[in-house]
Amino acid sequence: MLDLGRLPLSRKQLRSIGQATARINLWHGSVRSGKTIASLLAFVIAVATAGPSGLIIVCGRSLQTIERNVLEPLQDRALFGPLARHVVHTRGATTATILGRTVHLIGAADARAEGRLRGLTAQLAYVDEATLVPEGFWTQLLARLSVPGARLYATTNPDSPRHWLKTGYLDRAAELNLASWHFRLADNPSLSPEYVADLTAEYVGLWRRRMIDGAWVVAEGAIYDMWDEERHAIAELPDMRRHWCGIDYGTTNPFAAVLLGEGVDGHLYVCAEWRHDSRTAHRSMTDAQYSRAVRGWLAALGITPEWTFIDPSAASFSTQMWQDGHPGLARATNDVTDGIRSVSSLLAAGRLLVHDSCEGLLAELPGYSWDPKATERGEDAPIKVDDHSADALRYVVHSTAHEWRHLLTTPAPDTARR
Repeated sequence: MLDLGRLPLSRKQLRSIGQATARINLWHGSVRSGKTIASLLAFVIAVATAGPSGLIIVCGRSLQTIERNVLEPLQDRALFGPLARHVVHTRGATTATILGRTVHLIGAADARAEGRLRGLTAQLAYVDEATLVPEGFWTQLLARLSVPGARLYATTNPDSPRHWLKTGYLDRAAELNLASWHFRLADNPSLSPEYVADLTAEYVGLWRRRMIDGAWVVAEGAIYDMWDEERHAIAELPDMRRHWCGIDYGTTNPFAAVLLGEGVDGHLYVCAEWRHDSRTAHRSMTDAQYSRAVRGWLAALGITPEWTFIDPSAASFSTQMWQDGHPGLARATNDVTDGIRSVSSLLAAGRLLVHDSCEGLLAELPGYSWDPKATERGEDAPIKVDDHSADALRYVVHSTAHEWRHLLTTPAPDTARR
């Protein structure tokens, strides 16, 4: 039923599949390095040979990520051949059937998810992106794997070297019944050199070391350490093909809106910025006043953005903008680390430039830094000081990533014009 010969597996993948007999089996390393396919094969083999006692569980950040990262690959006939017919799932359902066995699907977005495991007795578990599930959930899951010979299979991209999965498990592998395999991008034999080059271009700094080299490295110092005002700040703008707007909402904190444009020269430009700081202005503004000000600012520029991405916590302001008839409103994508990575990639490639009228953003970018206290907790988070225009930029850049991602695959000319 499972023909491993149809898959271009590397020696490392085959070795990990054959050696995945520990209580905890962990595949970690770079994106697209082949770790997921190897872990899924090992898990399916375990399902095929499992006894009748105990539940089989698949866990992930959410049901949607489980469907995308686990079930959809298993149902891909190009990858798994006849096996794909024996993986049955109705989208949105909390169970699936793999090789005739019922598999329970559990999302673990926060600490409350731990309660979903209480009372269970499991023999097999698979965890997708283990660093993203709460530590308490992971601990509880291990406690529920109480059937003799029970095993856990898990994959993850690297995170901070102080992350609980690294310090509590990988670093203690000699003390635990744990087997692990580290994968780099070069370990995937199915990737073309062109794809590897393109993917490598999309990651810079911290994320290149994590996502390409597969290293557990710490976030420290300046977030945008590639920022160079002489290179990235410009005095003149080219013609634009399209515009988007990003808004970080503030009442006692500054309110910031930035206008992002796609130039005819294939670069992205922060064309303009509008800010209001109630503390320096000694005047607070209501949602209606903010809406009127932002719409007036855009009207004065003669621009109607295709989309305006608003701080997702600013529900009342979004409602006000909608009532005032502003078109193309959307909740900004607010994954902080992914958003920072998107901005970093553009800056490093020379594809994101800032007009020198954007004084708030130009002042914030050089000092935008990682929070050392968060780093000590094994987390990546920026210091929440002087980051309002930087957040507005992150919102609009990351929310439009599907529109500009192709720009990273070709080198940018030197466009600095001071």
